[in-house]
Amino acid sequence: MLFNLLYPLADDFSLFNLFRYLTFRTGAAVMTALLISFALGPPLIRWLRSKQGQGQPIREDGPAQHIVAKQGTPTMGGFLILLALSVSTLLWADLSNRFVWAVLLVTAGFGLIGFADDYLKVTQANVRGLPGKLKLVLELIVAVIAALWIMSFQPGAIATHLALPFAKDLLFNLGAFFIPFAALVVVGSSNAVNLTDGLDGLAIGPLIIAASAFALIAYLTGNVVFASYLNLHIVPGAGELAVYCGALVGAGLGFLWFNAPPAMVFMGDTGSLSLGGGLGAVAVVTKHELVLAIIGGLFVLETVSVIVQVASFKMTGRRVFRMAPLHHHYEQKGWAEPTIVIRFWIIAVILALIGLATLKLR
Repeated sequence: MLFNLLYPLADDFSLFNLFRYLTFRTGAAVMTALLISFALGPPLIRWLRSKQGQGQPIREDGPAQHIVAKQGTPTMGGFLILLALSVSTLLWADLSNRFVWAVLLVTAGFGLIGFADDYLKVTQANVRGLPGKLKLVLELIVAVIAALWIMSFQPGAIATHLALPFAKDLLFNLGAFFIPFAALVVVGSSNAVNLTDGLDGLAIGPLIIAASAFALIAYLTGNVVFASYLNLHIVPGAGELAVYCGALVGAGLGFLWFNAPPAMVFMGDTGSLSLGGGLGAVAVVTKHELVLAIIGGLFVLETVSVIVQVASFKMTGRRVFRMAPLHHHYEQKGWAEPTIVIRFWIIAVILALIGLATLKLR
């Protein structure tokens, strides 16, 4: 909004010329989202605690120590992230850019689904929430609409194509199949983050890392000079998503202040579904869907651990892990919660660096 209002006045006020720099607006989005989180976090947490009573219901089949340590902690803290992220993006992004609105649509749509899920869990005092099939159908509807919208904005030469990491000019034309593929990326990313959100600070740390990496990818993909130099597929307008990713970083850092062990609030599905979905949408816009699987590899590992555990138990009656998702396996092995969280963050940083290396190794 500030870009649309103030940059046209740059000829009269040279200071407003700053708004044409994407790097400036991305940095401003980080700081704005961070300040909003710090300012609104304490009163929002007090309000959630007063309304929720017993807080987020704790799984009885989860680690036994969670029933004692995490009982009474309020959920829906993802609303704080969404508020800071949305306000900051709307303030600093170019609102004439349709990619920004498409990604915000996914973020808000998945946020509403997550909110409904959290609301039912809290009000009914159980861990079920929305029926799984209904939640998946709602997610697919939002993701398909977003995929169609995004495709209509991208250059026709790459709109339905899948780009491969480490390859300069290799593109696979998926045709009509690109729509379900893009929807799968968004829904898969959303639910992978949701599965990872099981320990204090575990999900938001890798989200901040992944958003930082995709801020750079969005900036480079939308810049003709840098994209040409790095042999990236140019997506005009994609650079504006650096502002969204910057806002996500700032909002995530602000939330982590309150979510660090021992957590004062959980993000809940309100946060995990929306942020994972938004990150998936950014990957679809920038044509880096497969790179998301590398940068967000920690989320992939957590999801695969659940799939392997369920498949193994159904086929053989045996469990591969002591408990799934993967972070619970290490809890059962006796690792302290902060140890698991920090080590998983380190893995997330390594994977993000590998993912960014694909930009040059082509």
